[in-house]
Amino acid sequence: MNRFRVVSPSCGGIFDVEGKQNRVDELESQSTMPGFWDDNVQAQTLLKEKGQLERVVKDWAALNELVEEVGTLIELAVEMDDEETAVEAKEQVQELATRVRTLETRRLLSEDEDRLDAIVEVNPGMGGTDACDFAELLTRMYSRWAEQHGFTVEVLDRSPGEEAGIKSATLAIRGEYAYGYMQAESGVHRLVRISPFGKPIRQTSFAAVAAYPEIDDDIEIDLNPSDIRMDTMRASGAGGQHINTTDSAVRLTHEPTGLVVLCRAERSQHKNRDKAMKMLRAKLYQLELDKRLEAQAEQNAKKMKIDFGSQIRSYVMQPYQQVKDLRTEHVSGDVSGMLDGAVLPFMEAWLAARADGALGE
Repeated sequence: MNRFRVVSPSCGGIFDVEGKQNRVDELESQSTMPGFWDDNVQAQTLLKEKGQLERVVKDWAALNELVEEVGTLIELAVEMDDEETAVEAKEQVQELATRVRTLETRRLLSEDEDRLDAIVEVNPGMGGTDACDFAELLTRMYSRWAEQHGFTVEVLDRSPGEEAGIKSATLAIRGEYAYGYMQAESGVHRLVRISPFGKPIRQTSFAAVAAYPEIDDDIEIDLNPSDIRMDTMRASGAGGQHINTTDSAVRLTHEPTGLVVLCRAERSQHKNRDKAMKMLRAKLYQLELDKRLEAQAEQNAKKMKIDFGSQIRSYVMQPYQQVKDLRTEHVSGDVSGMLDGAVLPFMEAWLAARADGALGE
């Protein structure tokens, strides 16, 4: 019990809950002042900040409540020598550890763009059909991770492979800090396994992941309509007869940069164009971030060679089971669990390394 009472105040210092509560009170006071809404954009920005801080304070209060509950259970288990209560206390301790880790990770999500939704592109590289299949496995992995952690997933584009898997896929993962987490996945991924296609031999294949922040309407992007070329085409793949008989798919090309986006998620050309514009704005914003950080090769995985020597992470299924991130040295022996969505520890390790300045070129 004493251990819990020592941990709680120290963690409070890490998260500066008192400082955040003071800022909430300050923003609350500002919001009631005359003229607060004269600048609507500024007012919305302050209210958004207030909401984010309130969430941290609320989470911290819930964490303290759980600490008290755990302490009470431990005392009861000791006093009554009750095995059932001890088991319950152990489960609550594990829940407490998970919540502390989540709060710590949120602290690491400190960049302005971290809070935004994410647009995620997955493309196969070297490895033929195995690479197409690997790209689909990664797409499913991120969808599963998102669903498990309360994010919503929308398939903006999916092009099936000739034999199996996909030629490309674009997802919109939406929810607070979706981009903050998903940016850890940008780069080339490598899979080693016994190929399920053709001869049963060990095969190495590659796929690239690129994550971009989906831009809020209050973030200005200099986008000249005359710089954009729009092409329409018939959507392909599943969707019924209607989707195949109308020119609903939209491809936008930003001619000054050469950036291209394609959206065929909707039957309506107008809706596809709106979504494609969001995708293009996201890519342009990411391009500006890359220039500012002078790390475009690392952030924009599509422009990397999707081949040997460029991978950020290896998934080995044969001759042993291991997932290893080459940037952080984080390792897991549960490859199946990883591909089923258990990617959060790798994201957290990357965020911690970023905060410590430990990520290399």
